[in-house]
Amino acid sequence: MVNTVNDQWNAHLYDKSHSFVSQYGIDLIQFLAPMENEKILDLGCGTGDLARQMKDLGANVIGVDKSANMIEQARNKYEEIAFEVKDATELLYKNEFDAVFSNATLHWVKTPEKALNCIQNSLKQGGRFVAEFGGKGNVQTITNEIIREIKTLGMDFSEEQFPWFYPSIAEYTSLMEEVGFRVTLAQHYDRPTKLDGELGLQNWIEMFGAQLFNGIDEKQKQNIIKRVEHNLKNILYKEGNWFADYKRIRVIGVKSSY
Repeated sequence: MVNTVNDQWNAHLYDKSHSFVSQYGIDLIQFLAPMENEKILDLGCGTGDLARQMKDLGANVIGVDKSANMIEQARNKYEEIAFEVKDATELLYKNEFDAVFSNATLHWVKTPEKALNCIQNSLKQGGRFVAEFGGKGNVQTITNEIIREIKTLGMDFSEEQFPWFYPSIAEYTSLMEEVGFRVTLAQHYDRPTKLDGELGLQNWIEMFGAQLFNGIDEKQKQNIIKRVEHNLKNILYKEGNWFADYKRIRVIGVKSSY
């Protein structure tokens, strides 16, 4: 994950309650199809589980993440892999990698042009960029309800409080082409995502949506979360578990010479 504010990430909670992020990323590795001795950058590596998967397939992997908490956890788990704290919009690599892989990260980057330029510069000619992240409409049922409750309590909600960039395929692939990628695959699909147990929605909001509550004290925040849970239970709660209304974009691009 690449965070856009101060490091809010609880890496232990992430591994314990939100391991689905990495589990879904395993499918993306199949699209990447890493080969023996390829040099791969795992952008937004989190706590390193997918970097380990790629290394086990024979690739030489470097994992980077903006969160120092995540990188510390990754280093503790996988000492044999190089992990570094880096921002997706400030990468200084030049023609170094055969592939850049990114799972569940780029929706945290609200200046996508900067990140795509850095990714393109990092790749060798003909190198590939394989990514999946939140697309247009992602978790909209949840975020709309949070924002509605904030406003119902008479509080303001500013665009700066919304931490994500959820583009359409047209928006994102156009940006890819502008920086020099030939787009070879683009998908936008629904992926309802199970959030385990009675506290699944609350835990998800606490883990990923803290910025939505900037300027709101803890007591008011918990009150809002309880109201959101109540209002969404008939929509997103089934058979003892919450399901988030994820909508994902998956793209593949090749660094081209034209």
